[in-house]
Amino acid sequence: MTDPLQPLVDLPGVRDAADKARDALAAVHRHKANRRGWPTTAAEAAVRAARSSAAIDGGSTELPADGRVADPILAGSLRVGQALDGDALRNLVATWQRAPLQALARLHLLAAADLVTDETLLGRPRSAPGVAERLDLLAQTVLTSSAPAPVIAAVAHGELLSLQPFGTADGIVARAASRLVAASSGLDPHSLGVPEVFWLRRRQAYQESAAAFTTGTPEAVGGWVILCCGAFEDGAREAASIADAASS
Repeated sequence: MTDPLQPLVDLPGVRDAADKARDALAAVHRHKANRRGWPTTAAEAAVRAARSSAAIDGGSTELPADGRVADPILAGSLRVGQALDGDALRNLVATWQRAPLQALARLHLLAAADLVTDETLLGRPRSAPGVAERLDLLAQTVLTSSAPAPVIAAVAHGELLSLQPFGTADGIVARAASRLVAASSGLDPHSLGVPEVFWLRRRQAYQESAAAFTTGTPEAVGGWVILCCGAFEDGAREAASIADAASS
């Protein structure tokens, strides 16, 4: 059976960008602070990722001293961050590797709990035409593709942004799905990288490239994949700064 993502891997610059992302994340996993102390650095990465992901969608980044987060976008993003850290990450990865749609439903339940008034909508994709079919195709693709992990992560991310399958908190879910691909594939097994910081700093380029991805043209899709690979590479540098601080 033909791998649907192979044509993307063959686009100009994609394979090289994926290799750079992989090498950068592998290097940060070898950092002395991450050999045994990775739970500490991963926890910090999860918080930075959650705050940046919330800010991309217009949420607050403020963490109140009393721990009571008023902003619903940030509160949901932080819950998602907790699900992508430590033992919770291992459990979610196991679900993702078996049933990606169940993992996405779990992410949406966490991300949107304070954004919807009807709890029956949590974790349930929209009933719009084509949504269920595209989600099923995405699930099959992430389970079966042999493309480099950064490419699979970029496609999952872009497709979820494009599809908006839940109608609320879709951006947070899409970015979390990208992290799940990275963790489950071994690209970033401890989820140390923080690509969300890169996407926040380049929010306009991120949004424009995501919009172009929806056109499906080779140039647009290739550009999106390369941008996401660059985010993983930059996220590894963010992870290195966390590890440096932990070991100083």
